[in-house]
Amino acid sequence: MEFKLFTYTVITIILALSLSFFTSTSSNNFLDCISQRNLSNVVFTPNNTSYSTILQSTIQNLRFDTPKNPKPLAIITPLTYSHVQSTIICSVQFKHQIRIRSGGHDYEGLSYTSYENTPFILLDLNQLRSVTVDLSTNTTWVESGATLGELSYMVSRKSNVLGFPTGECTSVGVGGQLSGGGFGTMARKYGLLADNVVDALLVDVNGRILDRDLMGEDLFWAIRGGGGGNFGVVLSWKINLVYVPPKVTVFTISKMLDANGTKIVHKWQYIAHNLTEDLFINLVVSPVQVSNTTILAVTFNSLFLGTKNELIATMNDRFPELGLQEKDCIEMSWIESVVYHSVYLKGQSVDALIERRPWPKNYSKFKSDYVKKPISEETLEKIWKWCLEENLILAIEPHGGKMSEIDESSTPYPHRKGNLYIIQYVMQWNEGFNTTKEHVASIRRVYEKMTPFVSNNPREAYVNFRDLDLGTNGNACGTGYLQALRWGNKYFMGNFKRLAMVKGKVDPINYFCNEQSIPPLPVPDY
Repeated sequence: MEFKLFTYTVITIILALSLSFFTSTSSNNFLDCISQRNLSNVVFTPNNTSYSTILQSTIQNLRFDTPKNPKPLAIITPLTYSHVQSTIICSVQFKHQIRIRSGGHDYEGLSYTSYENTPFILLDLNQLRSVTVDLSTNTTWVESGATLGELSYMVSRKSNVLGFPTGECTSVGVGGQLSGGGFGTMARKYGLLADNVVDALLVDVNGRILDRDLMGEDLFWAIRGGGGGNFGVVLSWKINLVYVPPKVTVFTISKMLDANGTKIVHKWQYIAHNLTEDLFINLVVSPVQVSNTTILAVTFNSLFLGTKNELIATMNDRFPELGLQEKDCIEMSWIESVVYHSVYLKGQSVDALIERRPWPKNYSKFKSDYVKKPISEETLEKIWKWCLEENLILAIEPHGGKMSEIDESSTPYPHRKGNLYIIQYVMQWNEGFNTTKEHVASIRRVYEKMTPFVSNNPREAYVNFRDLDLGTNGNACGTGYLQALRWGNKYFMGNFKRLAMVKGKVDPINYFCNEQSIPPLPVPDY
């Protein structure tokens, strides 16, 4: 990477010189600026036949794929780092906002659309997807456009005892996952994916490529969990790989949410965050059809970094209420477990991780909460009733372990010690955009009813589960620090002020902005 960095520094100088020449000789036009830098083969405007296909390719939430959603003035799909530099230099010069997309899973669509009609450029990093594994240091460099599935696959091809704390949705882009923290099935053992980043390459507002040494520790801290699209374009990340045993064990057990099912969930709250760090058990509460009747079921999904016999012994000792049996347990390699826990790939071969096939799309709305005290059985029964009435899914994942050991200020992700688990509220529908208002109202009603039972002052939320209900910048680049506290404290708590100060230092013009971006807070000059 050192030779690459030297090369990109030279390119930066050349670009800067060419920019000064271009400013005095060309018309005031972004596309002219881009064409001068030989980017024509990666620039797609609405006049191109491929424009709509590329725009829609990784849009997962159909709420943001309607004729009413503002569309980018142009889509840039860079093949080289210099393409990214040129895009930023020209966008800044002609005052076009920029949206940065890696995997397209942004819950509110901020990585590829705008809630205003301000002209913007979509920088789609989909083609920057290389993965380089170094077994001598147990690290990997991965570009932001790679998916979690691709990264998992490439690591597994080099070693069967190395992995990383990946998330369960394998089509998520590495850039998006890392920029918000990156929670996954090994978080209790190794922390977030962002906790394991040791270097990065970033293009700043001036078009310069910076590694960790050049960007400084404040900016390096900020990009590892401070939210996507706030400080620059992260091209690639260097990640410490972690040990995984040659064989891990998984299980999936479903229970009906009758009185006994509620008792099991109630017990889970007390032990899931206190189990050995090698054991991760999440649960999903969802409506199911039984004999033409809709009821609620809870599904327990687990990853254990050990053998079947070790897992059964642990469960019999700590969580016998679940009734785990040997027939429920499956031993497999870590990479096979990634497929097993993947949202849509379960039962397929590991090669599916790199096929980039189209994933099912739907209309959706998400919200999140953190829980610090166990919820009573009586209240759980009420929550099940609310979910059944509104046809809502709850995805619940435990904290504890390493998550409680890492200081809340070590990265921007502050939700560490004291949190038992995180709740993701999931509302999905296929009836079309016209029913959006009705479905969004449903998830909001449940969220409001949950207020007494979750964290407060602030009511915490996970930035990777983006939720514009928490507050927006209004004019995408116009809201100041005090107004942004409405949502900033929920995502980042005591880290928000530091993030805003980093923003004020590295992007004082607030170029990298969106409806819920970090505002710049000027640092006093003493």
